[in-house]
Amino acid sequence: MNNQQSSNQHTIKTPVTISGVGLHTGAHVNMTLKPANPGYGIKFQRVDLPEQPVVKADVDYVVDTSRSTTLEHNGARVSTIEHIMAALVGTGVDNVHIEVDGPEIPIMDGSSYPFIQKIEEAGITEQDAKKVWYTIDTNITFYDEKKNVEMVALPAVDYRITCMIDFNSPILGTQHANLNSLQDFKEEVAPCRTFVFLHELEYLISNNLIKGGDINNAIVIVDKAVSEEQLSHLAKVFEREHISVAQREGILNNIQLHFPNEPARHKLLDIVGDLALVGVPIKAHIIANRPGHASNVEFARKIKQYIKKNKHIKDVPVYDPSKPAVFDVPSIEKTLPHRFPMLLVDKIIDLTDSQVVGIKNVTFNEPFFQGHFPSNPVMPGVLQVEALAQCGGILALSTVPDPHNYDTYFVKIDNCKFKQKVFPGDTMILKMELLSPIRRGIVEMRGTVFVGNKVVTEGDLTAQIIKTRES
Repeated sequence: MNNQQSSNQHTIKTPVTISGVGLHTGAHVNMTLKPANPGYGIKFQRVDLPEQPVVKADVDYVVDTSRSTTLEHNGARVSTIEHIMAALVGTGVDNVHIEVDGPEIPIMDGSSYPFIQKIEEAGITEQDAKKVWYTIDTNITFYDEKKNVEMVALPAVDYRITCMIDFNSPILGTQHANLNSLQDFKEEVAPCRTFVFLHELEYLISNNLIKGGDINNAIVIVDKAVSEEQLSHLAKVFEREHISVAQREGILNNIQLHFPNEPARHKLLDIVGDLALVGVPIKAHIIANRPGHASNVEFARKIKQYIKKNKHIKDVPVYDPSKPAVFDVPSIEKTLPHRFPMLLVDKIIDLTDSQVVGIKNVTFNEPFFQGHFPSNPVMPGVLQVEALAQCGGILALSTVPDPHNYDTYFVKIDNCKFKQKVFPGDTMILKMELLSPIRRGIVEMRGTVFVGNKVVTEGDLTAQIIKTRES
């Protein structure tokens, strides 16, 4: 399944129901996943409550992270959502409506794998809407001094996660896990089950906090010597004839680990599920040291705040000078009539049916600097707009079969803003996007000039394609 990094959104083909017991509440819950329209996102509906309230899977609605991640809004409270969220991310499902008739998502075997099986049983379908990934362009860091938790999101071309755990345990030791691609999630991460230390388990049992707990839905790590009396008590609690430990220190009931570092991989799974609450898919390399639900959610809040603050740069094109150009200058000259000193595009690095991205390297040798603030050179704003217009001309003329027989003339410029100065040495990234389909030769485009990750100029440009020569 390769739709995790697809350019389009996805939903499930048919409804599917999953039933099980909630780990903490012990409630038997039926959960039904239903297809949803593009842009719907992921929402949970408590169909067992009178008003059947809905809560969106968003970090803004997280109210508790003590033992799992809990959402609440408009009276809809849903707990332990992280494993189903991770399964949806891992299968590339963007839009789904989830009906639950209880307060908690079923724990199943403590992993995401049963959910993935059900999602694949329902089928996944591509939707006629673009999936907008937010590319992290700078380091975003989170540090919890009390818990000694560190998390950072680094710029990357895709979504990757590195997770490290250290519980000062002779059984676990220090572990790390990597997810290099979401395409590997199903096989490498999804089967990894939640885990708990025996001393934590005893506390949870004595305080009636895991009513749905069972040794089949969690790995119980025994990092201290345990007496036969304790084992007998646990057997009684879990309604088993006998419970044992592989050694005097080991894993309860001789459970076979799926991977030697299964606990670290499960912590990575939780990161995938919790960071999905950012609300938009991101491209970044996440590095987490000693993460937990509380830190994951706080980090998700920080990422969401950053995206909200910098939403105007969410689509900054990535410019890699080492990659070959789509159009170089000779190719551009075959399409545009412009020549020195008025050709203001050095190369085209991306061209689709709705978007073009060009590059202009600004140097002190530009002829206009001789008369435009020569002692304090600043590129004229009108020439920045002209550079955008030339990129727009490439986009417009790419829609006709014989572009050399046509020219584009700009007929209107609206909402033009100059936000930053452009100086010699700057590399301008010129982006033009169609605002609507081309009709009768009229091309409406949104233009943005970036230098680095900053918007320096933007505006709405309208052009007309006119035939100037006969074929």
